[in-house]
Amino acid sequence: MSNSSSLLSGLTMARREILGAFAVAAMATAVPLGAFAQAAAPASGTAQAIADHFSGVTTMQGEFVQFGPRGEQTGGKFFIQRPGKLRFNYDDPSPMRVIADGKNVAIGNTKLKTWDLYPLSKTPLSLLLAQHIDLSAGMVKGVKEESDLTTIALGNNTVFGNSTITMMFDPKTYDLRQWTITDNQGKDTSVMIFNVKTGVQFDDRVFRVPYENIPGTAASRD
Repeated sequence: MSNSSSLLSGLTMARREILGAFAVAAMATAVPLGAFAQAAAPASGTAQAIADHFSGVTTMQGEFVQFGPRGEQTGGKFFIQRPGKLRFNYDDPSPMRVIADGKNVAIGNTKLKTWDLYPLSKTPLSLLLAQHIDLSAGMVKGVKEESDLTTIALGNNTVFGNSTITMMFDPKTYDLRQWTITDNQGKDTSVMIFNVKTGVQFDDRVFRVPYENIPGTAASRD
């Protein structure tokens, strides 16, 4: 599997070969869940303040480097508009595109002109793109606070199985630095973001999924 096609390898139980993917973080910084404090109780004030700050960032864009489960590496540009919208454009020669329009996530190959479609609500990506991250909710797997990094792991066994998304923030600026999605097989896909700009305005076409090019998806447009 190519690194780009592993991006959403956590999306559906039926497609285990692409199960668990879209992630941000350098592989070396991935933190096993066992290292987290258990989150049975609400997270600390600092962690919740970080989550609130991130929830307040409605738009952002920048560059990314993605690391796949076998160490494969790609890069490109990303665009996020909360709630629910995201686009990843991979650098050449990769033909891959990933678009979330608030309802579905589409993975496209511009060279082969093929698209795969998944419900956003069934992917851990929906937690990253949520309107608000509430750390008192049952989806919190753990929070780890260090001097140089605050790490928040989220998941929902009922919806995502064992897949989780781990987001890493700068504890001083509260900025998102990276995230990792761990799939049901325990494989990580990680992405580090940089040159990030917030408060940007996007044309609606940025997050448009080309349903007309995806057979049998006319109803998904509504």
